[in-house]
Amino acid sequence: MATDSVQRPDHGAAARHPMFTDEHEELRASIRAFVERELQPHAEEWEETTFPDSVFRRMGELGFLGLHYPEEHGGQGGDYATQIVLAEEMARSDCGGLVMGVAVHTDMANPVLKLLGTDAQKREWLAPALRGEKIACLGITEPGAGSDVAGIQTRAERDPATGDWIVNGSKLYITNGHRADYIVLVTRTDPDAGHAGFTLLLVDMHSPGVVREKRLEKLGMHASDTALLAFQDVRVPAENVLGEEGKGFYHIMWELQGERLIAAAGAVASAQRLFDTTLDYAREREAFGRAIGKFQGTRWKFAEMATKIEAARQMTYSTAWRVMQGDYPVREISMAKLYASRIACEVADECLQIHGGAGYMKEYGIERAWRDLRLNRIGAGTDETMLEVIGRSYGL
Repeated sequence: MATDSVQRPDHGAAARHPMFTDEHEELRASIRAFVERELQPHAEEWEETTFPDSVFRRMGELGFLGLHYPEEHGGQGGDYATQIVLAEEMARSDCGGLVMGVAVHTDMANPVLKLLGTDAQKREWLAPALRGEKIACLGITEPGAGSDVAGIQTRAERDPATGDWIVNGSKLYITNGHRADYIVLVTRTDPDAGHAGFTLLLVDMHSPGVVREKRLEKLGMHASDTALLAFQDVRVPAENVLGEEGKGFYHIMWELQGERLIAAAGAVASAQRLFDTTLDYAREREAFGRAIGKFQGTRWKFAEMATKIEAARQMTYSTAWRVMQGDYPVREISMAKLYASRIACEVADECLQIHGGAGYMKEYGIERAWRDLRLNRIGAGTDETMLEVIGRSYGL
């Protein structure tokens, strides 16, 4: 065989998963340009001030808030892969709190409204949300209930005179809680019915009795607002029940699967972003007369990180592909969320180490990513919850 006919590795070749088409790549380029031009330059500023509501309005104008929502409600009518693209490109903002705030709106609160909402509810809440005119949040976690959704104590009781619901209780760690116009609220409507005693309500956050008690301070995700909320005799119209009365637990379990898969995609993209940034640094930073990337110890660090990132990416893509085919792969979603979250934290820590003292300083943004990404192993279901879901799926 002639030497020139032997195939050689092309490490720079772009590999595209089959679920992505040319249209997806055009969308990717459009979102990337927007993120790099209008979001990323403000990362440090928003770390101190939180990002402004105008981001939602701008993204609504560009159609990025409704990529996989029906056109009749103001969405773009795209498939699930469009949302994966958004999650990946938003990581380029270098602003975890911003990514979280937008994801709560696009992939946590509003998908339930898309699936279960009546036409009237979609006109009142979903359509303006996709335009960025209304901001959504999701109310699950409470002071005494987090991953244990069945432990929720926020009560909703019928007013026999009007049929309205009267809500009392509190919610904790609510992203967008201080800016939201409405909340998809998980409430207990029948204390004696077990899992069949929960109902989702659409609650106007400007209603009398809704108290945005405290803006919480966090380790990371400083660019997002996180609230402690109280509901004191909040009156909610009967027509604001989302889905079926008594089916709220099952509805929110469905919601969590989409949230976890998008979290996995975002974690992989964030890890890749850190990898690329640190690779550039290792090629330029010199020690002992040569670039630090030329040392075997550093080179092996990159090899390990790249392998784990790619494994997490392929696990996430494979699972997303199954979702697009109509499957409901809860076990694999849990695996992807668990693994991608862990890998993102591991990569952030290793990249900080490679940067050395510079990584510990604010100017490189590595320490911010290190702090922001730690939430991935807690939010949308802790590592321990994911392990339990996976273990139980085998009949254990």
